[in-house]
Amino acid sequence: MASSAAAFAAVFVTLWVAHTVGDHWVQTSTQSAHKGEHDRNPGQSSRTGRSACTRHVISLTLTKLLLLALVVLALDLPLSPAGVTAGLGLDAASHWWADRRSSLAWLAKVTGKSEFYSLGAGTHAKHPVTSDGSPAGHLGTGAYALDQSFHALFLFFAALITAAI
Repeated sequence: MASSAAAFAAVFVTLWVAHTVGDHWVQTSTQSAHKGEHDRNPGQSSRTGRSACTRHVISLTLTKLLLLALVVLALDLPLSPAGVTAGLGLDAASHWWADRRSSLAWLAKVTGKSEFYSLGAGTHAKHPVTSDGSPAGHLGTGAYALDQSFHALFLFFAALITAAI
């Protein structure tokens, strides 16, 4: 039987791996393209955006649950259904909130990270360009880095809750 600390470590690693797989391999291109859509009226979320984000979070959470079940069975981790439900529930809610995009952009603004958030995007004053001055392709943006670090923070809390309850 694993200690709480070992259970936390195993759960965190599992959730991190499942997160990267679910966010990059399982998520569909349609979900990725539309999950942040909003109507033209400020504060009004579009049904398409909410639906795409919800489908993404469901598939992501199922990926995490599947990999977590494999680890629980293989390592005989002492996790309770209540702990798994609470941990994955917090993770799913926080992921949905961040992936609507306007919420994470707002968080970047109120924490003084707007310039970093726009880093790598065509709207940033020093965005990468090709020799002819057109936008250059690259891996990642400030928005992506802040998105992934936000998710990692909540994976930490989810693992802690999952192992502690």
